[in-house]
Amino acid sequence: MAISIAPLRAQTNTSSDANRPNAAGSPVSALPGSTKSAGSSGSSNSVIVLAASAISAPSDYRLTTDDQIAIEVYGEDELRSVVRLNADGAVSLPLLGSVHLAGLTLNQAAARLTELYGKDYLLNPKVNVMLIGYAKRRFAVLGQVNRPGSYEMPEGSPGGIDVLEAIAIAGGYTRIAAPQRISVRRRDQILRVDAKRLAHSGGKSFQIQPGDTITVGESIF
Repeated sequence: MAISIAPLRAQTNTSSDANRPNAAGSPVSALPGSTKSAGSSGSSNSVIVLAASAISAPSDYRLTTDDQIAIEVYGEDELRSVVRLNADGAVSLPLLGSVHLAGLTLNQAAARLTELYGKDYLLNPKVNVMLIGYAKRRFAVLGQVNRPGSYEMPEGSPGGIDVLEAIAIAGGYTRIAAPQRISVRRRDQILRVDAKRLAHSGGKSFQIQPGDTITVGESIF
């Protein structure tokens, strides 16, 4: 990745206009709703707003396309950003340009940005990365359910949900459904699931992943 070189400078705590052009000449994205004036504690206020908007993601959660994140570089208001990962899994940031973050945990993303900002721009930068919004992850339920269609993964389960929960979201089984005859299309695979057995297994489950299509079969009797 090509990074334009700018003189190394130390971090300061002085506030500046969050909408002034960055080194590349493009405006720095400010946190929605935040304002600053001369002599105000804009930096501390922005940290509070960002923290309040953050989602408590699992520690092992890895960023993916269309996730929205907030980036705070302490003492550097003009580097504050709220961005969404693009189709390539990258974000565009002041000074750094395009940085690929997909596949990294939040801590790994913070470490990556700390390394990049510290390499050419800041002395001992402190970077925090927070998840603001999950990408829209959907699954489909077809066949013998009461409300067949496409659904979003619940906010607290971006990585997947149990097949029984997915069927419940789709309104449950119809009268002629065959829970033991469920198929799940996952990319180029067809997986067979016996949900009737799972329901009586006392803890065993089958995880539905984003992009899966569940088809509940019809009873032959």
